[in-house]
Amino acid sequence: RVVSIDYSSAVEANARSNGGHRNLLIVQADIRQLPFREGQFDKCFCLGVLQHTPAPRQSLLSLVSHLKPGGRLATDIYDLRLRNVLGPKYLVRPFTRNMESGKLYRLIKAYVDFMWPLSRLIRRIPRLGKSINWVLLVADYSHQLGHSDDQLLKEWAYLDTFDMLAPAHDHPVSLGTYRKWFQEAGLEDIDIHYGYNGIEGRGTKPRTVQ
Repeated sequence: RVVSIDYSSAVEANARSNGGHRNLLIVQADIRQLPFREGQFDKCFCLGVLQHTPAPRQSLLSLVSHLKPGGRLATDIYDLRLRNVLGPKYLVRPFTRNMESGKLYRLIKAYVDFMWPLSRLIRRIPRLGKSINWVLLVADYSHQLGHSDDQLLKEWAYLDTFDMLAPAHDHPVSLGTYRKWFQEAGLEDIDIHYGYNGIEGRGTKPRTVQ
């Protein structure tokens, strides 16, 4: 059985897309106050979430508490290295994070539409093009979705640029801090490393002492 959790009304879109699976339970809940008994889950997979919660450490500890002894955890969180936190996203977010979401989405869509002809030219620059587009706050998935048509790439740009600027919370951490949280949680087989979207962390909850 798979349990899928989201705090927002995204559970409704999830239900429309995946609700027909009999082994899937979709729940709207706060990650820090999950409506389950502790120690019930074999595995927990949490990507793209922790940095957007008010207290990422507390959120991580909540997930660990719901694992069975021997249960496995796989997570990620945004990276606090200077090259990331000094980027344009964090310069713009103070003006966008409290904006009404519909208004912000319309502004982002208009901005991406305006920039799109230029971003298509920039992405042709070898090795640097994609990075330049991200600096210009136009999410560029042309490498990951290389066989997609132009309209799909633009839709991804709308959505992920919005995802950069809209969340109320965005809390990156250092590699050492993330490792410390895993150790505080009492996990074993800890693996903390830089990954695709920041810092990736895996660990195992110790089995009950006989």
